[in-house]
Amino acid sequence: MNWKTALTAYKNHLLLERGLSEHTISNYQLDVIKFINYLEQYTITSVPATVSEAHVQEFIYTIAKIISPTTQARIISGLRSFFDFIILEDLRQDNPTALLETPKTGRKLPDTLSLEEIDLLIAAIDLSKAEGERNRAILETLYACGLRVTELTTLRISDLFFKEGFIRVIGKGDKQRFVPISEHTQKYINIYKDEVRKHQKIQAGFEDTLFLNRRGKQLTRAMIFTIIKQLAVKIDLKKTISPHTFRHSFATHLLENGADLRAIQMMLGHESITTTEIYMHLDKSHLKKVMTQYFPKF
Repeated sequence: MNWKTALTAYKNHLLLERGLSEHTISNYQLDVIKFINYLEQYTITSVPATVSEAHVQEFIYTIAKIISPTTQARIISGLRSFFDFIILEDLRQDNPTALLETPKTGRKLPDTLSLEEIDLLIAAIDLSKAEGERNRAILETLYACGLRVTELTTLRISDLFFKEGFIRVIGKGDKQRFVPISEHTQKYINIYKDEVRKHQKIQAGFEDTLFLNRRGKQLTRAMIFTIIKQLAVKIDLKKTISPHTFRHSFATHLLENGADLRAIQMMLGHESITTTEIYMHLDKSHLKKVMTQYFPKF
């Protein structure tokens, strides 16, 4: 099996058997493509079944000079996954990445917004423009429901179960979860949906998509980033923020106010609670408060 055929089979495996999103699959493929380009550059003719451990090590040594440890670790992980698939296909017995050491990266957690900063960002939205009501609903939903940006852009009207107080979210791997939504957030979604969106000309195929751009189509991830960046500049916010900052703030504020990790895990859509534990960050004052309140001998 040559590289092109293997890469196509690998993509199908990630999509059909592992249920990963197109975005995630693209990143996995890109890691392998970088390795293929390296082999071509140095005229190494090995195929997936015969490529050696030395070839992989030399590739990692080469790119380590020009990329960060975090990116290096991700590429190693991507290659390891690819060769695990090659083994699964009975094309080889060993994984040439097995002995590679993943560089220590040190996890950098994103900035967290305070409730006051979130309110300032929302207050900075120009409601005199048609997209203002949409943008307010977007920020309220991002924060109040802890959504990933793709989960927000793909949210449908048929996913809104306001009478029951929930929204249905389609997360990674097309896994569904139900997240509680407050009446406060429902109010702003309804204002946008009933007073702005209903007057738009909606393109075919997007009739059920909740948040639309001016052309009546689904918003892009990039557009959500742009909306947030512009508001941050407007209020002179001295933090690097993105849509994910709202998700991180949602989870952090829940934890600080007494929610248990299991509940937060379910609302965030993490498969493992270990992910939720890593995702959280706690200051020492909060830890001391928890100990004082719940530990009998503190």
